[in-house]
Amino acid sequence: MSKKILSLRFSAMGDVAMTAPVLKEILAQNEDLEIVMVSRPFLKPFFDDIPRLTFFGADLNNKYKGFKGLRALVKDLKNLGPFDAVADLHSVLRTFIIGGLFQLSGHKVIRIDKSRKEKKALVASGSKALKPLKLTVERYADVFRKLGFNASLSHQLPTKKEGDMCEENIKLLGTKTTSWVGIAPFAQHKGKIWGEQKAVALGKLLAEKKNVKVIFFGGPGKEAEILDECVKEVPNSINLAGNVKLKEELEIIAHLDVMVSMDSANMHMASLVGTECVSVWGATHHYAGFLGYGQSTENIAEISVKELDCRPCSVFGNKPCIREDYACLEGITPEMVYKKVVDAIDRD
Repeated sequence: MSKKILSLRFSAMGDVAMTAPVLKEILAQNEDLEIVMVSRPFLKPFFDDIPRLTFFGADLNNKYKGFKGLRALVKDLKNLGPFDAVADLHSVLRTFIIGGLFQLSGHKVIRIDKSRKEKKALVASGSKALKPLKLTVERYADVFRKLGFNASLSHQLPTKKEGDMCEENIKLLGTKTTSWVGIAPFAQHKGKIWGEQKAVALGKLLAEKKNVKVIFFGGPGKEAEILDECVKEVPNSINLAGNVKLKEELEIIAHLDVMVSMDSANMHMASLVGTECVSVWGATHHYAGFLGYGQSTENIAEISVKELDCRPCSVFGNKPCIREDYACLEGITPEMVYKKVVDAIDRD
């Protein structure tokens, strides 16, 4: 008898992206299972082409805003049921309310265990409990295990399916005749931002020493404006920020030889399409469990904890630097990242 599970995760972008490979593998292992994934509407491309997964885009800023809006959302979601259970992959006030409303009508709700206490100990000032915590993707899988489903994760990048690019992307980037490397130097919080100056220096090294086409990634607005200036300094480079939609961006990442990203969404987007990512970690640490799915720790660029015992100081990179100099990021040189990128290209 088939079962249908309602799955909830609204933010952040990278965390939502991490749910996709987990749900895909769980569905492959449970042929009688269907999943309705509820998230922000613009994140739908993360879940395209996953068999037996239906995506529901919930506009929480307008139609489903506030408590009244969440009640309307639950009503609309029930029309997609009946559901056997709710998998809360977020565990925040909004999903507590949604889950609670489903519980009132007799639905089982299982919520993710974020182990906030362990993460707090990992980044504590002074004596840190410096040990690898359970990966976030395994925490997602645990929710489905508690619901009785098979959920054995491979922790492997998917096989690349580059194929032909859409006409718009071909016009934007041209034909691929050399290695392509993406650089995404920004993140939501300052403790994770390597910055455009180092990104430009890295881009120059790649363009001049390896004849690499450098593709800059970022958000619209200020980031796009900054990257417009960066491409003027890096030969054979292009700025994608503000120029492509998410679906087209994923397609371009699939054609990259390597992505360079902070501990942020672009790392997780690379994982979705099977592209190796050299990730730059400052105030945060992969021990917190947020390394991109299937990505290698060998591709991490960081200042070791032995060299800088104040890191990690933040789970999300949102705490101000106690040293005030962000040595964890400033100490990561373009040459360090360049070597890891070249190593990754040569492995291919």
